[in-house]
Amino acid sequence: MNTPSAAPSTPAPVATGPVSAHPVSGGPRRRGSLGPVGLVLAGGVSVQFGGALAVSLMPRAGALGVVTLRLVVAAVVLLLVCRPRLRGHARADWGTVVVFGVTMAAMNGLFYQAVDRIPLGPAVTLEVLGPLALSVLASRRAVNLVWAGLALAGVFLLGGGGFGDLDMAGVGFALSAGAMWAAYIVFSARTGRRFPQADGLALAMAVAAVVFVPLGVAESGAKLLVPTTIGLGAAVAVLSSVLPYTLELLALRRLPASTFAILMSLEPAVAATAGFLVLDQSLNPSQAAAIALVIAASMGAVRTQIGRGGPVAEPEA
Repeated sequence: MNTPSAAPSTPAPVATGPVSAHPVSGGPRRRGSLGPVGLVLAGGVSVQFGGALAVSLMPRAGALGVVTLRLVVAAVVLLLVCRPRLRGHARADWGTVVVFGVTMAAMNGLFYQAVDRIPLGPAVTLEVLGPLALSVLASRRAVNLVWAGLALAGVFLLGGGGFGDLDMAGVGFALSAGAMWAAYIVFSARTGRRFPQADGLALAMAVAAVVFVPLGVAESGAKLLVPTTIGLGAAVAVLSSVLPYTLELLALRRLPASTFAILMSLEPAVAATAGFLVLDQSLNPSQAAAIALVIAASMGAVRTQIGRGGPVAEPEA
């Protein structure tokens, strides 16, 4: 899940790995839009392969240690790039950014606990149910019952009728990460209204890093100081946060919001591909069908949201 800047207040579901949401502005499709489409797809591939690298790093540093390294590196980069102003903010502003940061920390921690137990593709698929549910509830249109039904059918298939092939703790962590993803969308929008540009995101990322450092140290201790582990953790942060933010920000200057959101809805499939290529995680036919159903539900909900004139939010993780 990536962590872009704050988003509009009415969300639509998008799948992206854990650590965010850009202000997305629509607009007429321009000629040559293949360029920004390619940037978005490259960002999605970077996020999910970063997630796969994180899974391979877990034996060295543990799930909480990997999250700590990712959040700390991403926070340092964002603070250096954004240089957010610390003065002139009301107490409510700071309260919002602190809650946003804690939510971000929880979202990432829960997701990495999930991928430590179940394959990357199913984990992202279960996680995206959070923003999907938020979008369905926010729109209150009857057609969204169809998308909800497709998503539930996908969940049923993913678990083989009872999640017998998946670790139940991993399933619980992934669903909890999805709930935090939905909360992340809400607080990302609130932060975006209170802080200029990406200042709120940078401050929230710093909060998330501070929250997670004690957890990472408690689990991994001196392992976090091994140069190889630090280097791999930095690579995870770059692949999962820094590079995707840059690519998506460039793409969003020319890409319609609807196209962007639909492209992001493909990330469960990208995650499954990354899991197969990097981690040798294969899917059985029912799990592949489940991912396809959840992707279809996400795309349908996005198009419904766009059709009613609502903004699209691209969330984290």
